[in-house]
Amino acid sequence: AQSSKFLGGFRVKSVRAASVIKPAAVSMTATYESLGPDVQNKTFYPKAADHLQVDKPWYIIDAEGQTLGRLAVLVAQHLRGANLPTYSPSIDMGGYVVVINAEKVTVTGKKNSQKLYRRHATGRPGSMKVETFDQLQARIPERIIEKAVKGMLPKGRLGRVLFTHMKVYEGTDHPHEAQQPVDITSQIDKSFTKLAPLS
Repeated sequence: AQSSKFLGGFRVKSVRAASVIKPAAVSMTATYESLGPDVQNKTFYPKAADHLQVDKPWYIIDAEGQTLGRLAVLVAQHLRGANLPTYSPSIDMGGYVVVINAEKVTVTGKKNSQKLYRRHATGRPGSMKVETFDQLQARIPERIIEKAVKGMLPKGRLGRVLFTHMKVYEGTDHPHEAQQPVDITSQIDKSFTKLAPLS
């Protein structure tokens, strides 16, 4: 009677047929030496030298007349480094982003009066304060952009570190001229696939 067996990785009907099929005896070292390393299957993972703080690029964005959400997307992507080919979601590969004219950011529709910002003044129940977009923009315009970007960053240690790389200022003056930030305001609303990498 014939029986089905697994021999040498092949399913065969009889022992006689199995004796015909013999795998080639090739050692792993001989294959590696003759073919070289498998370049196609080597996954890149950034090393410590790839994301040093001193080498991080600086960007600047003018928020005047820009829509809040679209501005925040660009800021979050450059903070994470998602615009770079070496992007890795678990590592801080991004740069520093300076946002100026924070008081001139806009929102669409009726969000000026309908979008609400809640905070607990003392951190205890019953002390919640609610204010609209217009009220917060008149009081602390930087906080609007900060809250929008913070919601787009990872939650945890990495997100808290990335958040410190964003500098938001009211007006056009900022203390980061020495870093020579690159203006990326024109990249708002554009897909990364259509953008040339900034040098």
